[in-house]
Amino acid sequence: MNNRRTFVKNATLGTITMVAAPQIIHASKSLNQRPDMSIPKISLAQWSLHRALEKGEIKAVDFAAIAKNTYDIDAIEYVNQFYVDRANDEKFWSQLRQKAENEGVKSLLIMVDNEGELGNLKADERKKAVENHFKWINAAKILGCHSIRVNAFGKGSMKALEASLMDGLGQLAEYGAKEEINVLVENHGLHTSNASFITGIIKQIGNPFLGTLPDFGNWCLTAEWGSTANGKNCAEIYPQAKAIEEFLPFAKGVSAKTYDFDSNGNQSLIDYPKLLQLVKDSNFDGYIGIEYEGENLSEHEGIKATKALLEKIWATLK
Repeated sequence: MNNRRTFVKNATLGTITMVAAPQIIHASKSLNQRPDMSIPKISLAQWSLHRALEKGEIKAVDFAAIAKNTYDIDAIEYVNQFYVDRANDEKFWSQLRQKAENEGVKSLLIMVDNEGELGNLKADERKKAVENHFKWINAAKILGCHSIRVNAFGKGSMKALEASLMDGLGQLAEYGAKEEINVLVENHGLHTSNASFITGIIKQIGNPFLGTLPDFGNWCLTAEWGSTANGKNCAEIYPQAKAIEEFLPFAKGVSAKTYDFDSNGNQSLIDYPKLLQLVKDSNFDGYIGIEYEGENLSEHEGIKATKALLEKIWATLK
């Protein structure tokens, strides 16, 4: 399967120029009022279209328009790998915001990969990784996003990683707080998919601008990036429902991962009814982002199938 790791190695980043968008949207929970949960708020993760973008089948500058006009989705999530050559170009981000606003599309977050290990055991490398993320926080603020999504990677014992991640994530969250941009940890395999470990670190840091982006997939504890698409290739999987339940109190986004669909349009590897019920019961008030990674359907059909699945199941929830 072509995943982000493969893409980092093989894609020609400088040849892709993307577009995006508008105003600040905060995921929030109110103690006094339950949010309107009658319909799900759905966003589109840019990764769902990465193959079409790589092949030049669609133009990246049309991303906001495609989300709105092709899929009737009015919120989008960016992947930094498509913007590496423009990372520090403030004018570029302002123009992207305007393009998205013209389409009536909201910018929610930037998914950041390949900027170093925030849990690197070497202090100088960890500091460099933290600072590498600053430009994406700045870009997210210009776009009108509420967050960046990061990886909590590092190599070492769990005890050593805990100390390093406390420092790396803590530093980055401090910078994010100054810019009012959240730093969200996504489960991407190994220790990052150990929900109790990650939430324990978040609790200890205690910065309200540090949170999570729970992905319905990616709970493999024995492989980096952690895809559960091929369960036979994973020696140990963190229980999905338990993980989602642990991540949700800190979530400012949810990633609705899909792989391939059965004849009824359901996912065999992910218990969507159970996971979506957990999301609804938590009073989560943010967006559920479509992230299709299947191979049997085209990206176009996979996005449509994921959207239909979300809407179908949500309508049955209590």
